[in-house]
Amino acid sequence: MADENEILSAGSFSQTHPIARSDSSSSSSPSDNNEPTLHQPFPQRPSLPTRKSSGTMVVPRDSSDVGPVESNYGPDDVRAMSPRRTSEDLDKIGKEAREEMRKHAKALQDSLITIFNRIEAVREEHDKLDNNNKFLQKYIGDLMSTSKITASGSQRKK
Repeated sequence: MADENEILSAGSFSQTHPIARSDSSSSSSPSDNNEPTLHQPFPQRPSLPTRKSSGTMVVPRDSSDVGPVESNYGPDDVRAMSPRRTSEDLDKIGKEAREEMRKHAKALQDSLITIFNRIEAVREEHDKLDNNNKFLQKYIGDLMSTSKITASGSQRKK
């Protein structure tokens, strides 16, 4: 019991611990009681603040505390300036969106028609140049065969 009293008086904790802890100024040594000792005081945690219970969260179904609360705000109150829209506002926004979509679709159709017309013009130009190229190839081929005939005929005469 004397050892426990020394530990309690030397340390700053109120309950006994299997490992004796003491201040460096303690007179007990590890060889006195055959238990290991630490040379630092046992730290104590600060007590946690106590909270009051928030009470039960269960409310009966037919209670007036259940459900949305209607609130009336003045016309100058910021909370009255909600982004909620009326059906007339939604109809107006819908019509504007449809008109914008129509304009966009019309612009896309016009650009598509322009691209299609350009493709047709390029195709016609390609066909015309291809026909001219074939005509020139045939003409050059005929000239080459004519020149071979005349060249071979002139060599025979000599």
